[in-house]
Amino acid sequence: MGHKVHPNGFRLGVYRNWEAKWFAPDKEYKPLLLEDVRLRRMLLARLKNAGVARIETERSSSALTITLHTAKPGIVIGKGGTSVDQLRDELEKTTGKRVRVTIQEIKKPELSAQLVAENVAAQLEKRIAFRRAIKQSLMKTMRAGAQGVKIRVKGRLGGSEMARIEWNREGRVPLHTLKADIDFGQTEAKTTFGRIGVGPAASCA
Repeated sequence: MGHKVHPNGFRLGVYRNWEAKWFAPDKEYKPLLLEDVRLRRMLLARLKNAGVARIETERSSSALTITLHTAKPGIVIGKGGTSVDQLRDELEKTTGKRVRVTIQEIKKPELSAQLVAENVAAQLEKRIAFRRAIKQSLMKTMRAGAQGVKIRVKGRLGGSEMARIEWNREGRVPLHTLKADIDFGQTEAKTTFGRIGVGPAASCA
């Protein structure tokens, strides 16, 4: 039988760090974990157009620090910081704790696998041919300086009756070499034919 391991979990402690940095006793662990999941879902839904690739949470006894890695920090911050203040107030109301929101800009969004996957999904939703969408994203990522990139899409591609998987790769993407800095991302394109999965998109920086 195949034993599947999450690609990010596989690399934890090698070159990839934890997205949630906190510790809790047994009884507190479950509610805090569920709170983390709820916050991530809320933030991703609210900041859908801000190009958020990664959300990190860090907890102390009374405060919660949320770090947003985004390609478009201007959308998150808003005019004169109004959007980020509203977001902070909403998070404080939800959690009942003091919340600090920090924003880190992603200088090269083409090298972030999550943003590459979201870009392909957005193109599929606009009815662009899937092969063309993959090819364009591959070229952009390679031009940005990646050593390699691999993109896979699956579902009713091109509106066909039968769902299938198509993928393309350029450069080197050594998925079993833990020393290689490989980033993973996946998302879904909601098309009229149903959902098309994009990913795992992997880029080797």
